Amino acid sequence: MTGALAPTKPLTALDRCDRCGAQAYIRAILPVGAELLFCAHHGRQHVAALRDKGAEIQDESARLSTPAGSAAPDER
Repeated sequence: MTGALAPTKPLTALDRCDRCGAQAYIRAILPVGAELLFCAHHGRQHVAALRDKGAEIQDESARLSTPAGSAAPDER
């Protein structure tokens, strides 16, 4: 086993923050394989500590500043 994680799927409107239930924009995949989902607000509060503990972070919060109907800069 190489320790590499499988690619993660993009977060959707159905993915909800584990802290408050708002739409999730950040996924933290823990070294044991479990995942936590956070809204941008709670993600900013917890992502540094999770990263320090070895979590892989998928941050899609940049989508919040992209106008509706247009692709994010890395999706163009």
